[in-house]
Amino acid sequence: MQGVAIPPTPRQSAVMTQSDSPHSLLPARSQPLIATLVVLGLVTSGGVYVASGGFRGGLVDADTPPPITKTFTVNINAATTAEFSQLPGLGAITAQKIVEYRRDHGPFTSHEDLLDVPGVGPVTLDALRPHLRPIRKRRETP
Repeated sequence: MQGVAIPPTPRQSAVMTQSDSPHSLLPARSQPLIATLVVLGLVTSGGVYVASGGFRGGLVDADTPPPITKTFTVNINAATTAEFSQLPGLGAITAQKIVEYRRDHGPFTSHEDLLDVPGVGPVTLDALRPHLRPIRKRRETP
């Protein structure tokens, strides 16, 4: 078999010279700066995690949010149909009846006046009470 003769190569040195090294993505002199910035970013992220309650369990779980502690309240002499319809136990029709009754008969003097509105009974009024603001007495002008 005739083959091509491969010339002998000199023994390669174990140490690579700068010209033999593969091209790096970043210059060697900027790599310590970038490593420092990465470490600084990780430390900052850890600090934010701890400050937001990471080890105390203070983070909010998106699947089970905390219960709402605020109660939506309305002034029965100024609330609109949309505001009334957001209250528990009231639909849009009953809310409209309250607004029409107030328009036809004047402002309510107490929460019990809602019992005069068709569709509002004692059970509904009891469910509404936590959501009704107190009615202020009008001052009489001399």
